[in-house]
Amino acid sequence: MKPAIVKARPEDVQKDASMILQKEMMARHYDRLCDAPMTGEKVASTFVPGNLNELIMCFDLVNNLPEVNAIQSGLRKKSGQYIMEAERAGHSEDVCTYVKSDIGMMMKGNIGPNARELPRPDVLLLSYTGCFTFLKWFELLREQYKCPTIFLQTPYMADGRITPNMIQYMVRQLKEDVIPTLEEVSGVNFDIDRLREYLKKSARAEDDLVAVLQSAKHKPSPIDAYFGGIYYIGPIFGAFRGTDDAIEYYKFLRREVEERIAKGLGPITPDGTMEGEKYRLVVEGPPNYTSFRQFWKMFYEEGATVVASSYTKVGGTYDFGFRHDPERPLESLAEYCLNVYTNRSLPMRIDMLVNYINEYEADGLLINSIKSCNSFSAGQLLIMREVEKRTGKPAAFIETDLVDPRYFSAANVKNRLESYFQMVEQKRSGKGAAA
Repeated sequence: MKPAIVKARPEDVQKDASMILQKEMMARHYDRLCDAPMTGEKVASTFVPGNLNELIMCFDLVNNLPEVNAIQSGLRKKSGQYIMEAERAGHSEDVCTYVKSDIGMMMKGNIGPNARELPRPDVLLLSYTGCFTFLKWFELLREQYKCPTIFLQTPYMADGRITPNMIQYMVRQLKEDVIPTLEEVSGVNFDIDRLREYLKKSARAEDDLVAVLQSAKHKPSPIDAYFGGIYYIGPIFGAFRGTDDAIEYYKFLRREVEERIAKGLGPITPDGTMEGEKYRLVVEGPPNYTSFRQFWKMFYEEGATVVASSYTKVGGTYDFGFRHDPERPLESLAEYCLNVYTNRSLPMRIDMLVNYINEYEADGLLINSIKSCNSFSAGQLLIMREVEKRTGKPAAFIETDLVDPRYFSAANVKNRLESYFQMVEQKRSGKGAAA
């Protein structure tokens, strides 16, 4: 029996109020970004994993995130034409589609989601190396914009732990390279007390975010931690961490989720509230953005809620205890960069996913293997087999891409999902082992 979806009429489909608020926040940020040439504000382009938003704000710089721009292009069905434009210019079909979408967007006028031209960056700040594509991406941007480029090297956690030497190495880079260059670009002197205030605000917002993510331990889960989670992580993973706006947003979101728990409600979906949670899943890997709503619908129509996901940890693993610490400001920035999901070794990723399946009482693991994303896709078969072995729960693959519509086959994804849910049912009944 299919779960019930409490549908609104097409003319008045509702989102959670927090989703609307998040969209308004992002719109304001893009307007501020596009106003920079008129207001005189300078722009720092950086990436989501390991981004140093609190430090950037110390120099009155506006944060621009190229991969978020690519996501926005995917959601608006524009990334396909941008990718083709980049490929015509010589970029390989195998290159990350975020990169090609961003490069193609620049070649077509660099028009952002608010239909306005995005400004040229004054500085490129690469503060994370878990994805080596980022290095080549910024090389391309440096060729295009001829602006200063800062590389804060983040050691990989191959042994599964952060050592004092790692932190000292990163703090030295911050003191000797990153901060002096940002001072030179911005004309603003660094004030460590200002950084401490921003970090204090970050920690407050992070507390509420964790409460929201861990609400999925309830039955039914009041949130979808993968599709709905995309909305929830936006402000804190991007340009709002360290701000009063982030504090207020996550307070608001937490109250909203607590109300859903009190009423026994499941997560909101594009078609309304889902009733009758049938499957609880943990998902590894990014979502597909060019067919985001269609992709999500394949889950909630089967009564499947994602209770935890690795993708919503690419901008910080707060639910494992990390908080920005104003008492150790530069060390805290280093630890943040070190802790993001894709800087973790395969054994650490496996431990995280196993923990999620056990703590959230999930039915199994589903991996969305992304064709052009090596930082996620490498090792996923090993992850799947080890998680199955350690939890006794079934795991399976589906395959899509980030923002390239050519690599989303709705029929194939739907067939694989249906097969996976049959595996879950067989496992529950004891009639079959995980395949």
